[in-house]
Amino acid sequence: MNGKVIGTGPYRATKLWNETIKLFRGGLPLRRHWANFRSYDCSFTGAEAVDYLHDLLRRNYNFGPEVTRYQTLQLLRKFLKAHVIEDIKGRHGNEDFEDNGHLYRFPPLSPLKSFPTKPLFRDCGDLPRLIRWDDYEELPQRENIAPLKSSVMTSDLWNKRHSVAIGDVNECKLIRRKEITTKQVDHIWKSMTAEHLQRVLGLKSLDGVLNPTHVNGKHIVHNVFSVNKTGIVVLENKAEDMPYWVVSAMKCLANWPNGNGSKQPAYPGFERDVLKTVADYFQRLKEPLLTYHLYEVFVNILSLQQQQEVATEALQLSTLLLPPPNRRRLQLLLRLMARVCQNPHLPPLNDAIATRTLMVQMFSHCVLGSVDEMDLDELLSTKLVTFMMEHHNTIFQVPAKLRSQVQEHLSHLKRAQIKYAGSDTDFSASPAFCKQIRRVESEEQRVIGTQTPLQALLEGLIADRELPAKDKRKRLKQFQRSYPDVYNYRFPTEESKAAALPEKAPRLKPHLMFLRKPFQPFQRSWSFRA
Repeated sequence: MNGKVIGTGPYRATKLWNETIKLFRGGLPLRRHWANFRSYDCSFTGAEAVDYLHDLLRRNYNFGPEVTRYQTLQLLRKFLKAHVIEDIKGRHGNEDFEDNGHLYRFPPLSPLKSFPTKPLFRDCGDLPRLIRWDDYEELPQRENIAPLKSSVMTSDLWNKRHSVAIGDVNECKLIRRKEITTKQVDHIWKSMTAEHLQRVLGLKSLDGVLNPTHVNGKHIVHNVFSVNKTGIVVLENKAEDMPYWVVSAMKCLANWPNGNGSKQPAYPGFERDVLKTVADYFQRLKEPLLTYHLYEVFVNILSLQQQQEVATEALQLSTLLLPPPNRRRLQLLLRLMARVCQNPHLPPLNDAIATRTLMVQMFSHCVLGSVDEMDLDELLSTKLVTFMMEHHNTIFQVPAKLRSQVQEHLSHLKRAQIKYAGSDTDFSASPAFCKQIRRVESEEQRVIGTQTPLQALLEGLIADRELPAKDKRKRLKQFQRSYPDVYNYRFPTEESKAAALPEKAPRLKPHLMFLRKPFQPFQRSWSFRA
């Protein structure tokens, strides 16, 4: 049970809260304690509660071994305030939980939280439908050039060129799709990013997890393309960036001991003051870097951390939704935290806490938090920030699959098309994406698509009874010279050819030509003399 991962879904923090309370109440040993010459059954001391809950949280995958004893104490104080526990006299709320021999007990009533009503975001209508390929317009005529007359190729013209009459060819026009605007590109990125995120999270819907009105496609496009060589977001408005003195302080710590570019005097404890300067800036931000609107999204990702690749892809997608200034600050902060933890030349930044633990505790609530300050915010943010710090080099990469599918869709929309007069072809059901095939398959499709009408043409010549036999044979010979493969496929043997074509009358030799005249019997005349 301690290793159970709470499933994804909306309001996961509430599920974790209730699950933690159930485990705590069901597993904490209760016994008789004495205080002020009185005995109290089914009670526990504050120190016993801290020991048990700390071990429980560290063994639970939803929180992990990064949980400190101080964080456990803070959670027990929230338990006391929420009347999950009470002191031995029944007091709670305003009392402060103490990590000592003070006695506490469980109240008889259930302290579990009820789930709030799930908001629906489906009717927001903000997620745009992907632009279709049938949104086209005719190509405009170029200026100062007379419009070309539509070509209608008759059988006579075709016969002159190919020696085969196939009938009329319909008039056709070259058309193209409407110009794709910047706003439409933003909407495509928004729609496809949300679809990919929903798939990775394993949810049937993002209702209650992500409100589409809080997703800005322009932010996504900026985070994808406006980056420097190292992948850090570049801001167009420098006023939205961090102050220069904060950036200098972060560089100083990240590159210690070679980061003191200003040559300031390095006194004992200088590095601690620099860290405090950076921490003060981030702790005074109006909201966490991951924003309040995306809180449920990132809490859902916590349960995916057992599958590292899936969790990384989910973070890649969700961090694209951040406003560019937030994404830039988060990138620089996580890189700083990772370098500080890995720098063996940096002196200890705290006498009692390890550098890694200090960095996570100091900045976790600056990264993730809810607007109403959920009871497990600190533990959840610790878990998430630890993972993000360990994988900061990959979580800010744009998923290759998302990028390629968006580019394929945009390329598909920009393709031109030939439309024939009177055609009522409906392109609304056209596929959204094109599938790349091998060269051999492409050649086979080209041959098949060309031979089919030629085979029909050949059959039409054979079946034409009004065409004189002499002209038919002449055109079939022309067809054979032009398209030998089609001809030989239709007439593989002389027998098949003889069965389909009219026989030619045999030509007689000159010395036998008299046989063609009607035979007249020889009549001899006799004369008698008188």
